[in-house]
Amino acid sequence: MPTTKNSKRSRRTLALATAGGLLATLGLTACGSSTGGSTGSSSGGGSLPKVTMMVGGIDKQIYLPYELALRLGFYQKYGVDMQLSTETNGGVGAEDAMASGQVDMAGAWYIHTFDFQAKGKDVINLAQLSGAPGERVMCSKNSGVTTPADFKGKSIGVTDLGSGTDDLVQQVAAHYNLSTSQFHRIGVGDGSTLLAALKQNRVACAITTQPTVSAIEKSGAGTSVLDLSSTAGATQWLGGTWPAAGVLTLNSWAKAHPDSAQKVVDALVATMHWISTHTAAQIADALPASYTDNGLITKADYVAALAQDKGQFLPDGMMPVNGPATVQATAKLSGVDVSKVTVSGTYTNQYVIAANKLEGFTVSG
Repeated sequence: MPTTKNSKRSRRTLALATAGGLLATLGLTACGSSTGGSTGSSSGGGSLPKVTMMVGGIDKQIYLPYELALRLGFYQKYGVDMQLSTETNGGVGAEDAMASGQVDMAGAWYIHTFDFQAKGKDVINLAQLSGAPGERVMCSKNSGVTTPADFKGKSIGVTDLGSGTDDLVQQVAAHYNLSTSQFHRIGVGDGSTLLAALKQNRVACAITTQPTVSAIEKSGAGTSVLDLSSTAGATQWLGGTWPAAGVLTLNSWAKAHPDSAQKVVDALVATMHWISTHTAAQIADALPASYTDNGLITKADYVAALAQDKGQFLPDGMMPVNGPATVQATAKLSGVDVSKVTVSGTYTNQYVIAANKLEGFTVSG
């Protein structure tokens, strides 16, 4: 959705804060998974209301806004003591932790709202941070895969069975009239475990995000065959804009804590505007060093990858107009009974509209 800058914008300062925060352990993750865990606070306690959020792979580029908001000091600036954590391989998923009340919010994919609501859990998306999955299907050079139709008879690596990446693989295959009985989906984790699966030819292809994509290309283990990292790529392979990373919570929690919910969205919307006005190098400089320079990638690799995929991030946090319908179709194809799910009940723009107004922007929703 477009944003219009008014006179308030000139008075808004988005200065990089040096406030302490989160030192996360290394983990190169795919959607919905991370090999490292982390926690942090933007305020060190104090009198600010505390909110807990688990992110589905906090060191992943597709999920960088949640940590960046902490590093910029925006949670504290907008009045909330944010406690961040990240899910780990073999542990509870971020969205499941939120739905079961272990944390207040989840930094996770919007598609999970359909699954939860189909099962009677009123989970809602409060802000949309990306308009594309940010994923690529990476295939070994001898795989013979050029389109999803070529998945037939092959093993395709996903983060975990039932994960968002699993849904995506099923969706792109369905667009080429390929059923799940015609190919194999294998959970290969993320980062180094996914890279090993490709190197050892346990899978012909695997779906993952940056910076793992760069590590795969640099090692020669595979090349990008299906690009789902941009709106254009999502439209080509998924049939339309596919909003991914969002802010998920139980509707009951949002109604019981409207001020805290608004403050979290205020901080993240400010972060999205900051991302849109800063370079990939500046963003990387604001993130923990372990995210951008480690055993699989260099900082130069990270910056180059982010520069290429930065367009996935939505500058205003608004839900793309046609996005929910595309995601609903994905959920249906992956086996979710969406017949009783009201699409308009899976998300709200009210907090984002208020946050943009606070920042001096007008959005239409």
